[in-house]
Amino acid sequence: MAELLDTARVYGRVLRAQVRSQWQYRTSMLLEILGSTVVNGLDIATVFVLFSVTGVLGGFTGTEVLLMTALSAVSFTWGDLVAGSADKLREYVRSGLFDSLLLRPLSALLQLAVITFALRRIGRAVQGLVLYIVALCVADIPWTVERTLFALIVPISGAVFFSSLFVAGATVAFWWIESGELANAFTYGGRDFTSYPSTMYGGWFRDLFTLGLGFGFVAYFPSLVLLGKPDPLGLPTAVAWGSPLVSIIAACLATVIWRFGVRHYRSTGS
Repeated sequence: MAELLDTARVYGRVLRAQVRSQWQYRTSMLLEILGSTVVNGLDIATVFVLFSVTGVLGGFTGTEVLLMTALSAVSFTWGDLVAGSADKLREYVRSGLFDSLLLRPLSALLQLAVITFALRRIGRAVQGLVLYIVALCVADIPWTVERTLFALIVPISGAVFFSSLFVAGATVAFWWIESGELANAFTYGGRDFTSYPSTMYGGWFRDLFTLGLGFGFVAYFPSLVLLGKPDPLGLPTAVAWGSPLVSIIAACLATVIWRFGVRHYRSTGS
């Protein structure tokens, strides 16, 4: 326990140093936080624009879709806050700086997370949380003890899911340096997919992303649980409660991929 606490203090000191260094330029930092918050707000505003035209999306009302959008937003922004900087891995691999992380008796992944921590992401994370709280208040949710606990757990599950995507996508850089766009297709593309009901999509595309890749467990299925609605796609009710399990599976797979990548890393120039 003492060793674990000492290690946590080391990470804490590095993280505080990063925050202090970024906070030295307060005006620039505040503008970056404001800018990222506004951009995220525009993504959310897109939902309201669509409703001004159609009134219903995929068979769901405005407050129901708002709940899905809010769950997607809080999951993605908090996952991005924790692990979004993992995309810096390709720069570390290209420059050889990743070697210095491996020389220290600390987790290379956690070092990368704290060293590249971006303070500007805090604005979006807070915005996502506020939006989720508002959505819970305005949506017609038949509250029970189980749904209350689920409402607390599912944003964490979603954040773990997106964090796993960021890590797994970044790990591709061990073999393919210019892998950023491929990773973004699943992280930022996944965010866009989860912001709307899965019923809006069709065919193999919907099946692949909703169930095959697990994106439906970020916002679509959890919203059905909270709203007490059956799945229009006909899946059993028990499936909709599987978000925590899917996030654990995603985290385990990301861990395996990361460790495999580190073991096969041969340093720059090899």
